[in-house]
Amino acid sequence: MPDLLSSLADGVLTLTLNRPAHLNAFSEEMSADLATELETVASRPEVRVVVVTGAGDAFSAGADISGTDAHLRFDVRALDRANRMVRAVIGCPVPVVAAVNGVAAGVGCSIALASDLVVASSSASFLLAFSRIGLMPDGGSSMLVAASIGRARAMRMALLAEPLSAADARSAGLVAEVVDDASFAASVAALATRLAAGPPLAFAATKKAVNAATLVELDAALERERTGQTVLLRTADVAEGMRAFTDRRRPTFRGE
Repeated sequence: MPDLLSSLADGVLTLTLNRPAHLNAFSEEMSADLATELETVASRPEVRVVVVTGAGDAFSAGADISGTDAHLRFDVRALDRANRMVRAVIGCPVPVVAAVNGVAAGVGCSIALASDLVVASSSASFLLAFSRIGLMPDGGSSMLVAASIGRARAMRMALLAEPLSAADARSAGLVAEVVDDASFAASVAALATRLAAGPPLAFAATKKAVNAATLVELDAALERERTGQTVLLRTADVAEGMRAFTDRRRPTFRGE
């Protein structure tokens, strides 16, 4: 099965992150396919709305850091893949709905928050887990979270790596709607149908205007994250953090 499932029906393009055994952590294939699907929407007039969701019990756990010495597989190319996905979500001319059906962590959280509407199941959660492995937020989340919920809450999420429940995320203004798990799929389908029947030119203009007003610092944030993360990826702390994740133990960070 491919890492990303794509289906189109009645103007709704559904993109399903499809690595449920890995909590839909992003592989290179999934990252490239998601970005490509979103980037080509502009040339597909039959697509009126995009829904991004996850297979199984998670939206996405973020980057795939499983396996021995995972830090050796991560370099600036991983950051570029994350930035490409976020830019593709922002630049997509039709509304992008993140249907967050479970945990959205790391770059998975970034992708969700870059979307135009975030609908979360009641059991969903949002997590900037980067500090747990010695990294900083990326995928634009250093800006996207603060733009949505303010500096104080953004700092708490980023520094303490505490999960934010769906209810708390809605209260903080991070998501548009929270739906009971039992009615989640039907609610997402109803929203997508409503958007697909709406005025595409007006939606495109609205999205462009709102993003221009609220995400003016996004490109700068992506570049700051890229620079900072590139440095951190070379540190002993990150190697320790990723090994500790694999070993399921608490890391010991030494500032090296």
